[in-house]
Amino acid sequence: MVMARKQGSHSDITGPRVLDTALRLIAQHGFAAVSMRQIASEVGVQAGALYNYIPDKQSLLFDMMREHMAELLTSLRATDLQGDALRQLEAFTRFHIRFHLPRPDQVFVSYMELRNLSPQNFAVIERMRRDYEDALEAILRQGESEGAFAVADTRVATRAIIAMLTGLSHWYREEGRLDMAAIEAIYWDLVRKSVGA
Repeated sequence: MVMARKQGSHSDITGPRVLDTALRLIAQHGFAAVSMRQIASEVGVQAGALYNYIPDKQSLLFDMMREHMAELLTSLRATDLQGDALRQLEAFTRFHIRFHLPRPDQVFVSYMELRNLSPQNFAVIERMRRDYEDALEAILRQGESEGAFAVADTRVATRAIIAMLTGLSHWYREEGRLDMAAIEAIYWDLVRKSVGA
């Protein structure tokens, strides 16, 4: 007798639900505290069925991080970073805020759970992060060559700017007293001043 597939268990539906559910649970409880059984229960499938969509918990974490970084890099490439360094830096700042604010769970997991990646998976994500950092550092170097920016070390400044902008995802709430446009303006002013412009 052939068992009918559970309604809603098609791979194109359940696969993304597994990732979305795992992302939410890991952001709430931490990678170490979340079990595959807990993810399966939330998705509504048997624990063993998860392995039809993901080989193991490590692969699940890696796939979430890689997907986030790939989307970030693709979106950055589609962003207009033209003009002098100051214009490029403003465009990068606004891009970073607009991309990350709607994704607090992805941001949290991508930054706080790096330590739980295997060395091989960590190296892949680290390379992707470096590609993103390199885009900002190139802007800072251009700004220095134009005489528009004054920073002691472009690599340190790059990481400091990204950390400041990314930290916004941890506390900003849409229903708060400042809307995104006001936040962008404040953060752009902070970034501009941080490079001496």
